[in-house]
Amino acid sequence: MSVAAPAISLAEARRHAQATVVKSGTSFAAGMRILSRRRREAMYAIYAFCREVDDIADEPGTLQEKQSGLAAWRMEIERIYRGAPTTPTGVALLEPIRDYDLPKEEFILVIEGMEMDAAGPIIAPTMDGLCAYTRRAAGAVGMLSMPVFGAPRSKAAEEFALALGDALQLTNILRDVEEDAAEGRLYLPAELLKKYNCSLNPDAIATAPGLPQVREELARRAREKFAAARDALPHLDWRLLRPALLMMGVYEAYLDKMCARGWANGQSKMQISKFEKSLIALRWYAAPRLAK
Repeated sequence: MSVAAPAISLAEARRHAQATVVKSGTSFAAGMRILSRRRREAMYAIYAFCREVDDIADEPGTLQEKQSGLAAWRMEIERIYRGAPTTPTGVALLEPIRDYDLPKEEFILVIEGMEMDAAGPIIAPTMDGLCAYTRRAAGAVGMLSMPVFGAPRSKAAEEFALALGDALQLTNILRDVEEDAAEGRLYLPAELLKKYNCSLNPDAIATAPGLPQVREELARRAREKFAAARDALPHLDWRLLRPALLMMGVYEAYLDKMCARGWANGQSKMQISKFEKSLIALRWYAAPRLAK
């Protein structure tokens, strides 16, 4: 049975995906640019998908509207795997899914992560709940990216993708506590908040006396995840993973700077200049730092 061609041309779909990346201003764009054109277009399509489902979860709207939007994307994923997408991003994903054998379940996990956000805001999840969230919000993206980078499927590839996804997400959480709290979110795990006598209320977290200890302990977990990603590297061709290593270098620098500054309340959000990012990217592009 033949499948009707989508109304959106492949060229239009690719332009849409690239425009989504450019408009977002994402720091992931630098890593994408060093890929070959074919692999870069595949990563643009994956990013556009992630951006669109994330926007559904984050932008204003009722729970019903968000659930409906994410349900529509679940249906679109099914259509893509049948070869009949109806959205620009869906069309852009057709070839990458075919060429790199991208697993459908990882796209669904990304949507599940956004469903967790949409049903929220997430406030003081259990540690298991936080792990489930980071697996979906970040780990699944890594699992989709590895085949596009050219990494063969292996235990080491999976360990690298999932550990790095956790590390990046935890670093974001540590950096953005006050910003998230202003939006009614609190991703810090309940076990740590209770351990250090912190309120589970986002409105009160920024000035909680125990917050520095919570951040310090979660930072140790993030460091362990970066170390686990590095431990997997000797079993992989690091040259294929340069886009991921660029992000690893920048985010680990964020974590290093936050740890060096200390976790006292009331400090401004940690920033890294474009020049610093360029130097980090250059070092990691040339040869990854396998051990600290």
